[in-house]
Amino acid sequence: MLRELFMTSRPISWVNTAYPFAAAYLLSAGTIDWVFAVGTVFFLIPYNLAMYGINDVFDYESDLLNPRKGGAEGALVDRAGHRKIIYACVLVLLPFLVVLAMVGSLQANVVLLVSMAALVAYSAPHLRFKERPFLDSATSSTHFVSPLLYGLVLAGVHFNTSLVALTAAFFFWGMASHAFGAVQDIVPDRAASLGSIGTVLGARQTVILAAMAYLLAGALLLFTQWPGPLAAALALPYVFNVLPFAWLSDEHSGRAHTGWVRFLWLNYVTGFFITMILIGYAFTR
Repeated sequence: MLRELFMTSRPISWVNTAYPFAAAYLLSAGTIDWVFAVGTVFFLIPYNLAMYGINDVFDYESDLLNPRKGGAEGALVDRAGHRKIIYACVLVLLPFLVVLAMVGSLQANVVLLVSMAALVAYSAPHLRFKERPFLDSATSSTHFVSPLLYGLVLAGVHFNTSLVALTAAFFFWGMASHAFGAVQDIVPDRAASLGSIGTVLGARQTVILAAMAYLLAGALLLFTQWPGPLAAALALPYVFNVLPFAWLSDEHSGRAHTGWVRFLWLNYVTGFFITMILIGYAFTR
């Protein structure tokens, strides 16, 4: 069961939620304290277990039709284990949520509440934001932007043009990434009667929209405080990664999986350069 929970949490993606919180809190509060530790651990494991665990449970039937599932990109846990996954999600979340709610301000708790609501609404029955085109990409992006926003608000930061531009850039990057990820699933999603931004727009238009959103994210970074504008160039590798798939037909949309695998590793390379830029910011402010 522990192995199943580990695979369900998709460890390859842990850093995508823990890093934004940790960087935002550290640079805003200027200290590594117990709140930093609790928040980072929360967004590293419990948050990802809940996000992907809920998704894997309620997407089980459609995941059976998806050749990507059953490994690093999504666990296929037998129905007998679904109840245990939900219980595990609740048990690991609650202690962290109680502590964070006690230490956080009203504004921070509102952000945390929105973050958790988006986490549930994306996959849970009746809500199923993942099946509502465009809202699916916005909700998915919220999963990764909200830890950043929460870290900023929890540290008591005062928002300015630079921070608003940074947050908006990250949001459009997240929407672009989700939209591109939806392309590879167009065929299995349609087979399972699932809606998504990919099934509605089709492969070509979804890839083009993703490229435009990446470019917009890069443009917004030009309005951040120095050396933040340097990060604008980091949007270009993502654009170059998706554009070769702009000529895919819906029938062959599964070939976009090659670009998705590159995307997963590109995040680590980009993360390195983002870290260098943040270190530069810490020494120049």
